Amino acid sequence: MLRTLPSAFKVCKRFAPIRFFSSLNSEEFLKVRNENGVREITLCHPSTRNSLSMDMMCVLDEALNKDRDDVNLRCIVLTAEGKVWSAGHNLKQLQPDDLKYRDAVFQKCTDLVLGIKKLPVPVIAKVNGYAAAAGCQLVASCDIIVATDKSMFSTPGAAVGIFCNTPGVAIGRVMSRPKSAYMLMTGLPISGQEAYIAGLVTKVVPESELDKTIDDITNAIRAKSRAVIALGKEFYYEQLNLPLEQAYVKAKAKMNENLELDDCKEGMSSFVEKRPPNWKHTN
Repeated sequence: MLRTLPSAFKVCKRFAPIRFFSSLNSEEFLKVRNENGVREITLCHPSTRNSLSMDMMCVLDEALNKDRDDVNLRCIVLTAEGKVWSAGHNLKQLQPDDLKYRDAVFQKCTDLVLGIKKLPVPVIAKVNGYAAAAGCQLVASCDIIVATDKSMFSTPGAAVGIFCNTPGVAIGRVMSRPKSAYMLMTGLPISGQEAYIAGLVTKVVPESELDKTIDDITNAIRAKSRAVIALGKEFYYEQLNLPLEQAYVKAKAKMNENLELDDCKEGMSSFVEKRPPNWKHTN
């Protein structure tokens, strides 16, 4: 388990008053477990409803990126303790008279969610609770999202005078425009089932089936070549921003690049020879 995170401390200290970082210790905010290639990161700061304070974002960023190039790391599961998965930003830290600090908070959140897309392994949000505002943004930024039918999602910032502009970027890119606008402009929550229909959630399951569903997904990922998944994930997000014809041109080149991978050659040989592949997981 991660205990102290000096690099996160250095990064955060540059942007924020020292009063927030007198004792930055990951165990105050997270539980981290590594098992069979799966890293499970659990938000566990109940006193703030797992809010995304600067401290929380720094230790979370460090936990997500630790040993990111280790071939033994195959996927990451992001979950939380308590009825509130994450309440979003800690509003007490968004001080009206401290523009520099506020800007650092929003920039850190942006770096955190964009960093998830850049990780070479899939990141799975495991949601069994209420994800609000920036917490909803964090969920929407994961590659795969599994929620229970008890989960709720909302972007309620306008109710306290701060429109959820940054969460709107994330949900507006995975949900339909009318549904994301509804969430942003009313602040009303949607259920896990509504989130699934709207495209925010990959799967919605009963609470009793959540762990098994996550295991099924992580096992499916672990059965693949890490090198192939990493190459595919990187291009998947790249092509989303390209015009259709240009995306196909680049996809053709990426297919040829994929075919040059040792693990691709091994996978094709194993298929022909009717045997399990022996992945190297390296480029």
